[in-house]
Amino acid sequence: MKTTVYIATSLDGFIARENGDLDWLPGIEDAETGEDYGYKAFMDSVDVLVMGRNTYEIVSSFDPWPYGDKRVIVLSRTLTQIPEKAPKTVELRSSSPVELVNELREAGVGHAYIDGGKVIQSFLNAGLIQEMIITRIPVLIGSGIPLFGPLAQDVALQHVETLSYANGLVQSKYRVLA
Repeated sequence: MKTTVYIATSLDGFIARENGDLDWLPGIEDAETGEDYGYKAFMDSVDVLVMGRNTYEIVSSFDPWPYGDKRVIVLSRTLTQIPEKAPKTVELRSSSPVELVNELREAGVGHAYIDGGKVIQSFLNAGLIQEMIITRIPVLIGSGIPLFGPLAQDVALQHVETLSYANGLVQSKYRVLA
């Protein structure tokens, strides 16, 4: 099973403001060009999206729900149930990354999208990320929630490609080396 991070950061490495706000982040599609930075193709390749409670709480306020009928697993040790208004495709788990990956692999899942700062960090620490696609937004926000945090060991990456867009976004793809 393949696990991939697809995320945007400010140029100074933050995925959200300290309060979780994404007001600095442009929409997923460039209104002038229709460019979606590979998002639709990426989402079409994904079987399940795994995110943490904080990320879920932010995206659950979006209208419409951004993931259509894609299966979404919320990892949380504090959330006890998914709100009734949530799409039927949303599930709650409190398992570790290793337990969840084993469960998904046994269920025949081929590609999981890993999202949310703490969840990404826990999957990286467990050695469970194969690929990272990181889009840098040309803005400095000064402080916020960092994409990366402390790691148990170095994580070696192989650069696969970098694409730059006319609006200043720069997207890099990395393979995580075992």
